[in-house]
Amino acid sequence: MGDLSLAADGAALARVHFGRYEGDCAEDPLLSLAAAQFGEYFDGRRTEFDLPLADVGGSPFERAVWDALGTIPYGEMRTYGEIAKAVGDPTAARAVGVACNRNRLPVILPCHRVVGAGGKLVGFGGGLPRKRFLLELEARVRVEHDFAS
Repeated sequence: MGDLSLAADGAALARVHFGRYEGDCAEDPLLSLAAAQFGEYFDGRRTEFDLPLADVGGSPFERAVWDALGTIPYGEMRTYGEIAKAVGDPTAARAVGVACNRNRLPVILPCHRVVGAGGKLVGFGGGLPRKRFLLELEARVRVEHDFAS
């Protein structure tokens, strides 16, 4: 998966970034909590995040897309076209892709769960290998959970 950097604005998580943060790192209880939740997610013990999230701006369309991302169940996928329909513009699949690319809180707002028509892996700010990793992790955990139930 590689490095993952987190940033907070004081009271809320403001950014998840694939890669190493090169600036000064300060002790922050919120970032410690976020790091612990990400650890649980990657260990397969967490399927939802419970963190205060900062207002990350965006146009009304982007906000609608980001809200729709939050409704995709863990371990499932939706197409860009399905998200476009869900936000009221069935012709806006490409614009959904742009909104996903501008998502400042990937994994938490799970843009990795959005795929191309026919399930094709396309477009992900963290790179397609990371998208594949996240989808495979969630599929495996979901199967293990369903099997144990």
